[in-house]
Amino acid sequence: MKITTPTVGAPCWVELSTVDPAAAKSFYAELFGWRAEEDPNPEAGGYTVLSLGDAAVAGLTPLQQPEQPTAWSVSFATADADATAAAVVAAGGRLLLEPSEVLDLGRFAIAVDPGGAAFSIWQARSFNGAAVMNEAGSLGWVELTTREVHKSKEFYPRVFGWSVTVGEMYTQWGIAGKDFGGMADMADQFPADTPPYWMPYFAVADVDRTAERAAALGATVLLPPTDVPDGPRLAVLRDQQGAVFGVHIAGA
Repeated sequence: MKITTPTVGAPCWVELSTVDPAAAKSFYAELFGWRAEEDPNPEAGGYTVLSLGDAAVAGLTPLQQPEQPTAWSVSFATADADATAAAVVAAGGRLLLEPSEVLDLGRFAIAVDPGGAAFSIWQARSFNGAAVMNEAGSLGWVELTTREVHKSKEFYPRVFGWSVTVGEMYTQWGIAGKDFGGMADMADQFPADTPPYWMPYFAVADVDRTAERAAALGATVLLPPTDVPDGPRLAVLRDQQGAVFGVHIAGA
């Protein structure tokens, strides 16, 4: 069983920070059928909500700092952003952005886990997050890739109350009996200067066709469509600006 709606402690939103918002909007519209609607409020700084039909599924924003990389980020829902931020620090993480109000939408903070992977926390007010999850064209899974596997197994359950299911080659995260993500060990598979990161996987009806279509649109296929033992068929892609994301078969 998987998370299908924003749930406290679980992922509730994903956001793309990109050097070329116009190109990104075009790419993801072609790939997933997303509709882009930019917030006209000057205070929003060009923030765009990406929707599948009328259902919000992700966000897109211009880069806020010159040194900021183009990348996807993951937000986790909390009932109290300040308490969760304090829990992050108590568990050995740190804050890049203290809890702050985002218009009337919610309260937001950016944190880094003990291994160096960044993530966000979101306390909803008028905006809960993704209106649809685990359906074709929407967020289906999140994955932490890190060198600090053991620290992460201690950190996230302390902060969010996650369950940890350790398999022979993969660790899964869950909450309230529902799995929503996993963790991969970077080990020696990545260059030493590759930082740890959280990555979204989007559910699709056909992984092979999606990977083929992404390549035709200018993306790079980092991991060709693959059947994971005891898992779904998936692929990992990098868009034209450098943001990495995965796709997996919907319903898996």
